[in-house]
Amino acid sequence: MRDLRKKGFDAIYTTEPSPDKIGEFTRAYVLQRKRRVPIAVEALLFAADRVNHVETWIKPALQKGRIVICDRYVYSSLAYQGAAGLDLEWIKEVNRNAITPDLAIYLAIPPEAVVERITWRKSVMEKLQIQRRVQEIYKRLLEDGLLVQVEGDRPKDEVSKDILAVALDSLKS
Repeated sequence: MRDLRKKGFDAIYTTEPSPDKIGEFTRAYVLQRKRRVPIAVEALLFAADRVNHVETWIKPALQKGRIVICDRYVYSSLAYQGAAGLDLEWIKEVNRNAITPDLAIYLAIPPEAVVERITWRKSVMEKLQIQRRVQEIYKRLLEDGLLVQVEGDRPKDEVSKDILAVALDSLKS
């Protein structure tokens, strides 16, 4: 996606959890543990980081006419905390201050490949059974038209080309 800049678009790139204090705390308290925290706590921490992320990074960039590309966002919370059993409507409610993106891309990768690719430090969420449930929720979000699917189980340069093509097509409309 950094290719958008090369094509002359004024784009910023962000990620969640964010690099701010709430995001750092969320990463340490939620992701870098051997056992999961209570799922509602997990969802609320991600939502709190997201509110800060939207107010600090996303809204100001959009107000300047910039394009914002975010690695993970509300749909990740729906998938991961939903896969852990939280009600999807409740997750949507605690994230109601999130801005609805113009485009959200889902990289379709078999759950086995997701778990296999993460070799250096798996989070508490990167277990095969969890990834299977996560994928089920992402499929529902695809069916609801909230996401655009790109096949992610291919060489990185091919996946990047497809993501760029989807993004450029979205920017044209």
